[in-house]
Amino acid sequence: MDFLPFTRPHIDEDTIAAVGDVLRSGWITTGPRCQQLEAELSAFCGGRPVRLVSSATAALEMALLVAGVGPGDEVITCPLSWVATANVILKVGATPVFVDADPATRNLDLDKVEAAITPRTRALIPVDLAGLPVDRERLYAIAGKHGLRVVEDAAQSMGASWKGKNIGNGGDLVSFSFHANKNMTSGEGGCLVLNNADEARLFEKLRLQGVTRLPDGTMDVDVLGGKANMTDIAATIGLGQLKQLAGFNARRRQLAQLYFQHFDRELGCDLPPADFEQSNWHMFQPLLPLERMSVDRGEFIARMKAQGIGVGVHYPAMHLFTLFRQRGHREGEFPVAEDIGQRTVTLPLFPAMRDEDVLRVCKTVSAVLRPVLS
Repeated sequence: MDFLPFTRPHIDEDTIAAVGDVLRSGWITTGPRCQQLEAELSAFCGGRPVRLVSSATAALEMALLVAGVGPGDEVITCPLSWVATANVILKVGATPVFVDADPATRNLDLDKVEAAITPRTRALIPVDLAGLPVDRERLYAIAGKHGLRVVEDAAQSMGASWKGKNIGNGGDLVSFSFHANKNMTSGEGGCLVLNNADEARLFEKLRLQGVTRLPDGTMDVDVLGGKANMTDIAATIGLGQLKQLAGFNARRRQLAQLYFQHFDRELGCDLPPADFEQSNWHMFQPLLPLERMSVDRGEFIARMKAQGIGVGVHYPAMHLFTLFRQRGHREGEFPVAEDIGQRTVTLPLFPAMRDEDVLRVCKTVSAVLRPVLS
């Protein structure tokens, strides 16, 4: 039986042919395809400025710089995310301040954010875990009350919506990822949605060595930048993917609904929030009933793999990584994030899956778990 990975990108033949055209053109780095993708993403985000970069991590880091965050500042985020979310805070010299996850949404617990705000707090980085949007109204009410910038880590929520509008159509700074496992991909890459032309110009400098091109053909450098520009090769993949994003996400919702219909509820797993309006269903993540199991999560994953089904872990609570333990974090600080991080598994979910693939996964989960439950 074929191995079923937990995710797989779908690249159509038209996109493959378009990449070939770019390779034959002789212009493969940042160029007209990047400009076209930025324009189409801007339209997708309600006409706001959008700038491409080589990764969403780069977008987050430079978003903090655009927001004026630096040494001595604090940035609030959730420990239940890919570690990049906190790494970028450290990279700009600021301090990540963790707030626990909400047990219902698995996102940043907005009831606990205000208690973590200090005079040093400059920004919030909410994370849309698995493509389920954080409550934008409550989030921006808190930010506005305390005069904070918001850098939305929307890496997983491309095509998700809040109150009928695509994520990215409003708010402050919004970062999307186009990594290979995301709902749309450019192989590697990401973008930042900005507020105005001045922020966009600063971001352009930051992504390419701080350079400003002068009318006489020379250049000036007035800010410290790095190198995080996207290539036309990657942008061409992104253009093909953006055209299919709505269909990809519609299929993901169908597959998620099938999981809810066929998942064995007697196993005692906690299923993800059943949001079929706003989530883009980037991942399907039940929580294992570890207290009833005679094997650990690693063994469960190994047994699923032995049956031809890939399973991921997204994510361990990051404050328990050595990097953050060295900064004083310990078990028990954020019990909800720790519990979810210890029990979560990511089951296969991608647009090319067939209905029968979901049934196969559900049957295999039951076959693997039932013998090890007490």
